[in-house]
Amino acid sequence: MQPTPSTDATVHTLIIDTDPGADDVIALLFAMAAPERLRIEALTTVAGNVPLAKTSRNARLACEWAGRPEIPVYAGAERPLRRTPIYAANIHGKEGLTGVDVHEPAGPLADGHAVDYLVRTLRAAPEKSVTLAMLGPQTNLALALEQAPDIVRGLRELVLMAGAHFNGGNITPVAEFNVFADPHAAEAVLLKSGVPITMLPLDVTHKILTSDERVARLRGLGNRAGAIVADILDAYAPQEMKHYDMPGGPVHDATVTAYLLQPSLFKGRRIHVEVDSREGMGFGQTVADWYGSLHRTPNVNWIVDGDAQGFFDLLTEHIARLP
Repeated sequence: MQPTPSTDATVHTLIIDTDPGADDVIALLFAMAAPERLRIEALTTVAGNVPLAKTSRNARLACEWAGRPEIPVYAGAERPLRRTPIYAANIHGKEGLTGVDVHEPAGPLADGHAVDYLVRTLRAAPEKSVTLAMLGPQTNLALALEQAPDIVRGLRELVLMAGAHFNGGNITPVAEFNVFADPHAAEAVLLKSGVPITMLPLDVTHKILTSDERVARLRGLGNRAGAIVADILDAYAPQEMKHYDMPGGPVHDATVTAYLLQPSLFKGRRIHVEVDSREGMGFGQTVADWYGSLHRTPNVNWIVDGDAQGFFDLLTEHIARLP
């Protein structure tokens, strides 16, 4: 039996798996500002936008900036399942964050490996009770599923920023970075989890774009978090604007937080999706059967559209709650 689909009133018991990353940090601050709806059990980190030591530090910085030091951060996979590691320092800077100064946070990492944490927590969780938000490569979950396939019992749903179809890729002509960074892990998650999956691909994130007015509203909040988000966006967005000739920059991973809080902002449909993990031009492509040509059972709620102003209103409202 499938769980009831998420609504604008759903309360999530949430684990966030992440590779911060500029847009990840914004997604984390956004989520940590909604404790009444998003009950964050932990952050688990993975190598992706930058190496693991830096993604783990940046996740802890997000907890510090949000005033949420009680949220544990578990460091996870240092490299993909099979492929050569790649990073996105050209977009996110060598520290994983541009536009803001980074430092070693006061809060330490939690003891233990992220994969062990996922196995232990999901095994102990009530059936279909935990939402896992995934903002980076899916390596940690793939390793956990390989080690303990029974953990799917504890999962309510997966919500991923991953993939591309109509938009084309952002690391190759067809592949989105989170999938390309570990396509074998993404393939395993799609094939082995068997739980409801929602994917927010570039198809939707490239429609939810910054503007001078939207960033100015965040900066005008007058709090530290608003200034941090605005500074990150001012440094991060112009690179993608120039590359794609877009009028604003996407805030990719933050769409996951918005979807968890207000899914009515988004539109998509259930389709069949597979990942191409073969070497070649299609490596890392999410093959999204939008028109049902293959007549295969849908396995993903694929989001293609979203309310951009509604997204930024929701983001600004929540960032205003933070220190």
